[in-house]
Amino acid sequence: MVAVMDLEYPFAGPWIVRNSPANRVPSHGTRLFASSYAIDFVPVDASGRSAAFSVASLLRPEAPQRFTGFGRPVLAPAEGVVVAVGDGHPDHPAYRGFPSLGYALTQRRRAERGWSNLAGNHILLESAGVFVALCHLQRGSITVKPGDRVAPHDAVARCGNSGNSTEPHLHVQAIDDPHIARARAVPMRFGGHVPRNGEVVGRAAH
Repeated sequence: MVAVMDLEYPFAGPWIVRNSPANRVPSHGTRLFASSYAIDFVPVDASGRSAAFSVASLLRPEAPQRFTGFGRPVLAPAEGVVVAVGDGHPDHPAYRGFPSLGYALTQRRRAERGWSNLAGNHILLESAGVFVALCHLQRGSITVKPGDRVAPHDAVARCGNSGNSTEPHLHVQAIDDPHIARARAVPMRFGGHVPRNGEVVGRAAH
């Protein structure tokens, strides 16, 4: 197994980095579910915003369709074989402002129901002996199935807001075993670089 997994960015266009292991490890504040080096990418527009923020955003949940990245293509980050797919989770409302506080209070309950409940709709891809998870995908958007071979930049799904997610984004993590209960986290680089929180990244769209 490789010590550090080198990946391509699994999307085109601008995405902003959140919860990066370049800033702290464990990146999400927990080592649970082999998430020490996981990283989140939030799709944004040319001005760097995921969605306009209003008084309504502060007070109540918002439809995921309001966000610029909802439905944006998600691409394979490496050559490999799809080993698992999870679909069927709804794309729930996004939570910013005060609603995000209430949503955070329910996170432990979601975690107790297991990793797949946190990941929502997801793809697990094996590459060079490492398993890369792409999580929070849009319901019904996954275009691959277990056993399919993919190449870097192949379209495999769309960005959604399923699972443990406060707004449409893509959670990426690498692990050394497809069974999350016994897996260990594997560090990742994207184009040889570990992006930091607040960086806007993404390969050029074609």
